Amino acid sequence: MPLYQVILLAVLQGITEFLPISSSAHLALVPWLTGWEDQGLTFDIALHFGTLAAVLIYFFRDWVRIIAAGIGIRATPGGENTAHPHLLWMLGAATVPVGIAGILGKDAVETTLRSPYVIGFMLIAVGLLMGWADRLGQGPRKLGDVTWTDALAIGAAQALAIIPGTSRSGITITTGLFRRMERAEAARFSFLLSTPAIGGAAVLAFRDLMNAGGIPSGEAAAFVAGILVSALTGCLVISFFLKFLRKFSLKFFVAYRIIFGILVLALAFFRR
Repeated sequence: MPLYQVILLAVLQGITEFLPISSSAHLALVPWLTGWEDQGLTFDIALHFGTLAAVLIYFFRDWVRIIAAGIGIRATPGGENTAHPHLLWMLGAATVPVGIAGILGKDAVETTLRSPYVIGFMLIAVGLLMGWADRLGQGPRKLGDVTWTDALAIGAAQALAIIPGTSRSGITITTGLFRRMERAEAARFSFLLSTPAIGGAAVLAFRDLMNAGGIPSGEAAAFVAGILVSALTGCLVISFFLKFLRKFSLKFFVAYRIIFGILVLALAFFRR
């Protein structure tokens, strides 16, 4: 791919992976709308590693406290929310549904579910659900108040994110709001929960790539650039979004999803 395509797609991944607007929808539609060739497995893996790096870097201290508390080590000062002694195991259990869904639905995700009609429908449907949750208003509960029921409910919702157009962050934040969490705290839990899911998907895809012969020599530069650009963009977007949610609602993203979904359906219908 030309360098400008690499940078554009990596920036798009970094933005849409963490905002509740569906990275899979945007990345699937770019080649369809522009006529570019599909970016291929190698570059997809680079983008996964980039967004994984973003959450690991941004939430590094949180993960240290979560792991320490999970194995019985007293947390460092300032980590009250992430010092929840069961949070590590909750995140692990909540990751299981998306792992099962990813394994069972892999073929459908790569073929049937990449239809623009599916993408458009999910953009609108989850947008309406997000709007409903947002209208109910955020609750008072923080990360330290998360229960096993909360974690498993949000984890089950994350399994829907294998369907393009759903948005991992969108469906998990929405479920967190239904569970009466603060918006920014629901987003934090969503991003922490995304870490093992993104990491698992990246590792499995990288294994497939190695089995297929490894990174082609001509794609090494794009692979590295994709990781670096998506990681940097992801860190900036996480920081922005958490600050945004402390002051504002999700109305903008609800409207964006619905308008984008209608546009996708219209383009799919008229380009048949």
